[in-house]
Amino acid sequence: MTFDSTHRMEWLLQRWHKDVFFCSALRSLLSVTCLLLVLIVSLYPGLWSIGVRLHSVFTGNYLAGHHSVLVINSPTEQTAKDIGRAIMEKRLAASINILTRTSTMYIWKDEIRDASEILMLVKTRTSRIQHVLEYVRSVHPYAAPEVLSILVEDGSLEYLKWMDEVIPEN
Repeated sequence: MTFDSTHRMEWLLQRWHKDVFFCSALRSLLSVTCLLLVLIVSLYPGLWSIGVRLHSVFTGNYLAGHHSVLVINSPTEQTAKDIGRAIMEKRLAASINILTRTSTMYIWKDEIRDASEILMLVKTRTSRIQHVLEYVRSVHPYAAPEVLSILVEDGSLEYLKWMDEVIPEN
């Protein structure tokens, strides 16, 4: 082996060590980044809730969309009360209004029908809608119960703060 080839081998070996170190550092950085992303995504609802509260405290304004009102129909007042009480016991809502004897027209199996129904207005966190929906589907006597969500754009800050206190995040 000549001096040049020895020198070249040493240079390649040094370069290889630097490349291995760089790749190892890059892998570690990538692993930590992925771990942080998973952590942030898994904590997102809690972080979002904290962000909403901080926004409200510092600006005195409400961040639209954090709360929702669900409109749920029911065939009888007793059914509405039973469903409403269970929703409240599960801490899925802060408040429920039961509006008795509403007149309804709808199309079912290509026929226009008239009926009398009971409407429930369920005030909850937007993050809890799916839990309410799953529960209502599991107990409601209708094949396709009406559960409609309306985002709260603004409202009494005191009332909305009370809702946050009453309804746990998850």
